[in-house]
Amino acid sequence: MKTLIIPVIALFSSYSFAQQTNEEKLQGDFDGSGTKEYAYTKVSECGEECEGKCETTIYFSDKNIKPIKIIPANQGSLYNLGDLNGDGKDEIGFYPNWCTSCWHPFYVYTLDKTDWKPLLPPISTHCNQWEEEQFPIRKDPKKKGYVIVTSSKWIDDDIKIISESVKVN
Repeated sequence: MKTLIIPVIALFSSYSFAQQTNEEKLQGDFDGSGTKEYAYTKVSECGEECEGKCETTIYFSDKNIKPIKIIPANQGSLYNLGDLNGDGKDEIGFYPNWCTSCWHPFYVYTLDKTDWKPLLPPISTHCNQWEEEQFPIRKDPKKKGYVIVTSSKWIDDDIKIISESVKVN
């Protein structure tokens, strides 16, 4: 029994900071109403080689929540990041797919009354960072109102993964 419990706890604890979806519904309380909504993505005008407009839109089950458009993006992964800034609403993360390069921004949005705004500038990530399971953002457990941002940077002819605490509210 212990053999089964430990892997199950490890699996669930690894998802406690962010839930992900890709072409499925992502649940969260994105407007702070106390009711769970779900988010999903749709891509338009994008060919197999990423030719065209390549616009991905994040829609919400509550039609009062405005969609978010990301250009360029050929689909991508959605993440419920929880309430990062203490406003009572779950922030949403988006990691876009693209046809070339390992460098991709990670977007973090927060709902400000009726409009979505970036919680902070897009976080530069490289596929090395994702392979090393260095997620781009999480609450700073030591500082209220701060998050730990982990990004990829080109330094001294090499890709470095850097983490820093950043104020968000």
